[in-house]
Amino acid sequence: MIDDATARLALPLLQPGQAQKEMFHNEALARLDLAVQPVVADVGRNAPPDTPTLGGCWIVGSAPSDAWAGHAGALAGWTSGGWRFIAPHEGMQAWSLADDQPIRYDGGAWRIGALRGGALVIGGAQVVAAQQPPIASPADGAVIDTQARATLDLILNAMRAHGLVAS
Repeated sequence: MIDDATARLALPLLQPGQAQKEMFHNEALARLDLAVQPVVADVGRNAPPDTPTLGGCWIVGSAPSDAWAGHAGALAGWTSGGWRFIAPHEGMQAWSLADDQPIRYDGGAWRIGALRGGALVIGGAQVVAAQQPPIASPADGAVIDTQARATLDLILNAMRAHGLVAS
């Protein structure tokens, strides 16, 4: 059996002996234009805009209506042929113009502004690392100065470990 669409983005595949192959090819290009590095005007909208602009893109809300009915959570794009939808998949990312932040499909939902990584590197220098163990507050004692210095040393060491202060 021959597949008729790609597994991830459901792009239509050409078939041997298929008539009007250009229609299927153009449909695939329209969906690629929507899915590759998407920039969305709004996230979570349930009704399509009254006058969408060609190339405009949105992330459909959880209770879609009208032309978006049945496409909850999908990436919706307005093309010369009408609405096109891309179902989200884990790890899919877009840029939200309304929020001025990245948005990522994770755990079955779109998450705005949540970034994941092992380190933050700016100008070649790591400035944030993994969380360090907690630092105890100074306690009452006979020599408060010694406790305060020890606590400050721990804070400075943590800031150095995070790259926030040079070693």
